[in-house]
Amino acid sequence: MVMRRSPHEGDGSSHPKVTGVAYQGDGDEDAGMTEGTYARAHRRSIEDPEGFWGEAARGIDWVTEPTKVLDDSRPPFYRWFQGGQLNTCFNAVDRHVIAGRGDQPAIHYDSPVTGSSRTLTYAELQDQVSRFGGALRALGVDKGDRVVIYMPMVPEAAIAMLACARIGAVHSVVFGGFAPGELAARIEDATPKVVVIASCGIEPKRVVPYKPMLDAAIERSTHKPDHCVVLQREQAPAEMGPRDLDWSVLMDPDLGTKSECVTMEATDPLYILYTSGTTGRPKGIVRDNGGHAVSLHWSMKNVYGIEPGEVFWAASDVGWVVGHSYIVYAPLLAGCTTVMYEGKPVGTPDAGALWRVAAQYGVSALFTAPTAIRAVKKEDPDGLLIAGHDLSKLRTLFLAGERLDPDTYFWAGQRLGIPVIDHWWQTETGWAIAANCIGLELLPIKAGSPTVAVPGYDVHVLDEKGQQVTPGTEGAICIKLPMPPGTLPTLWQADDRYVAEYLSAFEGYYLTGDGGFIDEDGYLYVMGRTDDVLNVAGHRLSTGSLEAALAGHPSVAECAVIGVADQLKGQVPRALVVLKAGVDVSGEGAVEALQAELVQRVRDEVGAVAALHLVDVVVALPKTRSGKILRKTMRQIADGGSPAVPSTIEDASVLEALKPVLTRG
Repeated sequence: MVMRRSPHEGDGSSHPKVTGVAYQGDGDEDAGMTEGTYARAHRRSIEDPEGFWGEAARGIDWVTEPTKVLDDSRPPFYRWFQGGQLNTCFNAVDRHVIAGRGDQPAIHYDSPVTGSSRTLTYAELQDQVSRFGGALRALGVDKGDRVVIYMPMVPEAAIAMLACARIGAVHSVVFGGFAPGELAARIEDATPKVVVIASCGIEPKRVVPYKPMLDAAIERSTHKPDHCVVLQREQAPAEMGPRDLDWSVLMDPDLGTKSECVTMEATDPLYILYTSGTTGRPKGIVRDNGGHAVSLHWSMKNVYGIEPGEVFWAASDVGWVVGHSYIVYAPLLAGCTTVMYEGKPVGTPDAGALWRVAAQYGVSALFTAPTAIRAVKKEDPDGLLIAGHDLSKLRTLFLAGERLDPDTYFWAGQRLGIPVIDHWWQTETGWAIAANCIGLELLPIKAGSPTVAVPGYDVHVLDEKGQQVTPGTEGAICIKLPMPPGTLPTLWQADDRYVAEYLSAFEGYYLTGDGGFIDEDGYLYVMGRTDDVLNVAGHRLSTGSLEAALAGHPSVAECAVIGVADQLKGQVPRALVVLKAGVDVSGEGAVEALQAELVQRVRDEVGAVAALHLVDVVVALPKTRSGKILRKTMRQIADGGSPAVPSTIEDASVLEALKPVLTRG
């Protein structure tokens, strides 16, 4: 059904119904209603995807124009811009220099943790990227080879990513907070020829050496990179080994050779970004060159309302998908200025850090996670630190990464006096699935909803049988195939796993793994994960990786990790462990000592980002008769719910015995 705009729009009597999100109604239409800009765009993107995205592709400079916009010859594997050739780095950097905008700032780097800042123009960025591309070529990196990047929020991280894109190498950025085990898993799967790191990351209260973690990861991995390039930072210089090379030496203008842009097929991979799977084994999300460039370029104007030359700030990290898409690639593809911020929303030095940076650089749109705003709100509930900062250029605050609670939404909107736009997407999609696309049309905002499906996404809510549910009824949020450009075409060297994990639940649909509903106005509400992946402050972590770390302790027989609701972080992990027979923790302080060991073990194996602080020692875990641990049921109890006991439970008394533990803070 196509929904039209409400005739009451503007009189405050109701929210408009909008074309686009798959409305699950009675099929009636009111021919007298008019269709808004968003509605027309979304309808065309679904009915004529080739025409819609063919037009969007004109925003990209092609070496060879695509011969076919959408190749649907091999479903469920769809490919965008078949036959097209381009270079992503050229589109993000070189073309702006050629157009006479070389003196425009490309990157503002701001680092309160080091007390430093600098700006790179597009011309300077081009010089640095071409030099590092040449350095990688000199190290034997060719088109299609992989490069792992393990760096904090420094400009060199973006330079390394763009240099890979320039020479046709496939980069895989690993968040700097990950411990050796997680890094090793990614090295093992991506098999990089070169690893690029900084000697350390810098937190407000500590310095984190990266080189020892890399060395430990390489030791654990069967794959060994040929070289490691190290950006030495004065806060903790790294001890160099036989395979290690110094970034500054490689970038010496007198020693190196600049690289040119390599022509790539639109369907060639640009990068691999690993995300957590429910098994603990990371999934390598593949991003192609053509679809990625077209969709991100389109999104800057149409989703975020940003024009070339404006300043866009995604306060995230290059290790996450937001950093890939909206710190590095999208702003540069659109000819904007991006901000790279090495700091925290609070503590560097205070809860006014976001407003200081936004004012200093004239930011037009700020994009961060609800967790960041909740942290600011906790420290500065009255928003007193906003005063004194000139935020006249800040038009919009975008939030994503986890569910935006209404309290945080209203607080931010009232204190800033600008639209607060919730939007929802995933590592897998690379850009927004649902949003209020202000570049097309600002729709009325509903607290708790990321608004409506972005053009290109045909979003439906399905029941267990794969049937569309009625408005207001919860179910599995799915996207009808084909998904738009920029979304994952597959998993790295794992087509079968891609189909099994995402496409097998409902034929013809991509399973997002999130549950929710669509209301009578076509607005989407995302209520949370339907699998066992944690969302801690916008960072996706598998329960499997945390459980693997716990299970490796000699005293632990079995364990389960669940994500429970947290006011600040959205979710925090909580662990329940069953000890091996004969393990005695009856002595004074023995349980506490074991708990501390387990918390430290997770920190060592997964990283501090896991934020595990609560470990309970229990007698048994509730299971189904087939042996599956009832994590969802435990999670519901911990969140204050009263779930029905599954009929498949093996021993209901186990769950009953756990209730006092789970409901304890």
